[in-house]
Amino acid sequence: MEFKDVMKKRRSTRRYTGQPVEKEKLMRAMELVLRAPSSKNTRSTRLMAVTDLKRAQKLGKLRDYGSSLLEEAGAAIIILGDEEASPMWQTNATIMASYLQLALVDEGLASCWVHVGDYRTLQDDPNSQRSEDYVKELFPEIPANYRVWSVIGVGYADYTPKPLPEYEGPERIIFIE
Repeated sequence: MEFKDVMKKRRSTRRYTGQPVEKEKLMRAMELVLRAPSSKNTRSTRLMAVTDLKRAQKLGKLRDYGSSLLEEAGAAIIILGDEEASPMWQTNATIMASYLQLALVDEGLASCWVHVGDYRTLQDDPNSQRSEDYVKELFPEIPANYRVWSVIGVGYADYTPKPLPEYEGPERIIFIE
């Protein structure tokens, strides 16, 4: 698929069939995005694919808003950052997560980003558990020095998302000549 077609097709998909995602497709996408840029080439981002659907579905409770899509996804990819490797680990993780969503489109898969960062499991309760701690409890395999930045729900969409609206006008792109 040409890059421009990947860009046009990529949408945040929040409804999935629940069909498991083939490990080979996930591996191809993840191996490809390991080439994503990182600050000073620190390569501080790690990817953890979760294909055990029972464990992946539990990620749908990491927040009481915006994460339930993970309960229907056919896999999840946890985006981790090694904060000891780079003070720019969050930026590096964001770049790789964005590239990953494009690589998943090229594999014929749908995806949606669920931010973890400093969010809480309960939106209206500042004393509720941190979402990152919730994810780390579910996945003790995550090394202690890695931070959880986001989770990408991956799967086969149970609908065809509408295309994004066309370009909105000159205020989005500025040329200085």
